[in-house]
Amino acid sequence: MSELDFFAVCPPGLEPQLAAETGALGFKRGKPESGGITLKGDWSEVWRANLDLRGATRILVRLGSFPAVHLAQLDKRARKFPWRDTLEPHVPVRVEVSTNRKSKIYHAGAAAERIERAISEVMDAPITPEAEVAIKVRIDRDIVTISVDSSGESLHKRGHKVATGKAPIRETLAALMLRACGFDGREPVVDPMCGSGTFLLEAAEIAADLQPGRDRRFAFQSLATFDPDQFATLVRAGSGPIPDVAFHGYDRDRGAIENARANARAASVEDLCHFACQPVSELTAPEGPTGLVILNPPYGTRIGNKGQLYALYGTLGRVLASGFHGWRLGLVTSDAALAHATGFNLTSGPVIDNGGIKVKLYQTTIG
Repeated sequence: MSELDFFAVCPPGLEPQLAAETGALGFKRGKPESGGITLKGDWSEVWRANLDLRGATRILVRLGSFPAVHLAQLDKRARKFPWRDTLEPHVPVRVEVSTNRKSKIYHAGAAAERIERAISEVMDAPITPEAEVAIKVRIDRDIVTISVDSSGESLHKRGHKVATGKAPIRETLAALMLRACGFDGREPVVDPMCGSGTFLLEAAEIAADLQPGRDRRFAFQSLATFDPDQFATLVRAGSGPIPDVAFHGYDRDRGAIENARANARAASVEDLCHFACQPVSELTAPEGPTGLVILNPPYGTRIGNKGQLYALYGTLGRVLASGFHGWRLGLVTSDAALAHATGFNLTSGPVIDNGGIKVKLYQTTIG
């Protein structure tokens, strides 16, 4: 197989964490860019990236590029593009185009129509917005760059979560924040407001060396480049040795705890995760070594009244200060004042988009 450029997408601001993950997994890296990192390899490396990367939201494979300064030229060159190298005949496709005023072709809808028509005629492929296979086209400075989304559904959809909470954090974002906090799978993790358990499930899967994509389907399985036998060699059966570490989740909402337990069972990490229904005021450190406390508490934007949250954050700070000496803290919130209501001297990371809300990860070591 020839070498490809493919782009692992992540939330802007977390590129260093994704770069560290790709390096740890042995991917051949190109340059980091805003919103992700370019990787290099053959199609089997694309499959492995989808299977193994916890922090990437999708993997885009660059198929080629050509100049075009008007729609007629785009139409002609799109018909000559080697679609058959990647697409299967008759498999439904959707086309998404982004452009800007730096190009003479700046009407995305008109550009999409030309490319859709070319694919439909060359491949005899239905064009539908519900198609699993998505062709991504970027027109910038009169250069048309064509990629295929090898993932399909966003990679935060691991394929085994059965229930979510009121304001969940995406699995990909949780994994990158765990890495930003220095978590490597060998220490306990406590989430005092765990909701459906996302932080703990990601931590437990990392500790158990489970592939994040082991239970789901990918769009690349519908491409002409897919080899099911070779792909099967990349999928690991089960986990590694059971780690001697535990992950503890608490929430005052009994329904959330039931959801977290169901999610842990579905992810095959129920033996590593311990959940209990209790308020923050009753939180105590588990016996054993220190580790990481990480949480995505309410911040008044989606749920709760912000005016009532300062007391909650203050209680959290007092409980942690009295019982978690030596533990590290990672706290996700959109409001710096709420974060500092804990009473800790916190450092903050870059602004991150969490489902349309701008948040930061605040960290400290509890003294």
